[in-house]
Amino acid sequence: MSKDKVNIGLIGFGTIGAGVVEIFNKNQKLISDKTGKNVVLKKVADLDITTDRGVKISEKILTEDVNEILDDPEIDIVIELIGGYEPAKTFILRALKTKKHIVSTNKALISKEWNELISTAKENGVRLNFEASVGGGIPVIQTINEQLSSNKFSSIYGVLNGTANYILSEISENGTDFKSVLKEAQKKGYAELDPTFDIEGNDTAHKIIILSKIAFGKYVSSDDFLIEGISNIDPMDIEFANSDLGCSVKLLGIAKDLNGRLELRVHPTFVPKNHILCSANGVFNGIYLEGDFIGPIFLYGQGAGRMATASAVVGDCVDIILNPSKPINYGPETSQVNELVEANEIFSKYYVRLMIKPKDGVIKEIFKILNKYNIDIDTSIQNSCSEDLVPVFLITNMVKEIDVNNALLDIKGLDSVKEEPVLFRILN
Repeated sequence: MSKDKVNIGLIGFGTIGAGVVEIFNKNQKLISDKTGKNVVLKKVADLDITTDRGVKISEKILTEDVNEILDDPEIDIVIELIGGYEPAKTFILRALKTKKHIVSTNKALISKEWNELISTAKENGVRLNFEASVGGGIPVIQTINEQLSSNKFSSIYGVLNGTANYILSEISENGTDFKSVLKEAQKKGYAELDPTFDIEGNDTAHKIIILSKIAFGKYVSSDDFLIEGISNIDPMDIEFANSDLGCSVKLLGIAKDLNGRLELRVHPTFVPKNHILCSANGVFNGIYLEGDFIGPIFLYGQGAGRMATASAVVGDCVDIILNPSKPINYGPETSQVNELVEANEIFSKYYVRLMIKPKDGVIKEIFKILNKYNIDIDTSIQNSCSEDLVPVFLITNMVKEIDVNNALLDIKGLDSVKEEPVLFRILN
């Protein structure tokens, strides 16, 4: 990186890439003024360089050949925006090994290949920045890693996926069924044509892995903790949460330090409406942290979208330009936690819905099973639904996950229980 000029190469000219180009079109002078260097977007690579992205770009900087970026010794920073595992991993590793700094939004790759990517960057004395991989335009990674670095964190609760949050918000406000809201979200561009990663919790899991590593210093694979999505959400459960419990339903990524043991999980959660997490509605994200000195802190903003994410990408570039030799150090070098809490060991309050065929003694049978597993019920409500099936809503006190699961296994074996029991965890 020269004293006077910095050249940037962009791989991936999709939605976010077009946003990066738009920022350089409008604010290149501002970026250069803030860094004290002439910052130039030298080359943009994509397999499709003919489709109109709605931004002005010189044909001279467009290329279909990624090697024009990776092999150019004058390019100092490579922005990777193609996503996925390959060829993104190969491109990033190649760039790092030729002493190019990397900026990426690729949470799936970073969360899966954390150790190799970070160690390769360290070995080659270059930076790997990924602020936009979690929370889009919300500055959460640098906040945890630097501004709040004097704190030992006790917990992180995150509404981290705008697609899932939009769907849940729409069902809650309008009572629409899941499939209809998903189709509408796809029409509006809030959901991908294949929304699996978003609605099944995978995207949230990638993000909470990254946040947990930075906050607690322990890397955990997505294979090793509970991940549940929202595809089985029923408006009946959301309505009960709203009207009877005063809760909203949020897909949460949760990371907690329980006296040196890390609890990591992703699932739909009943969140009391007076909790600040409930202010994150629609496509917005919210991240609630607790540190021993800062106390509770809430970060809120656009978790996705062209310009919000592009803003974070360019911000990462500026950080590298200002601090090119800053050592890579994401999270404590020594893990703050010793082991992972197994999913069956989680303690929580639970919401359970059973659909039963009315029969003398069935409620007594259900409570007999609950007592067998020492499950104390805080609230029990039975509503009329039809002549054939009646919903029974149960709210437990704090109990162990394995006990609830075992009880439900026994309960769904009863002749009068006609549908799979529905279970949600309730945020204390």
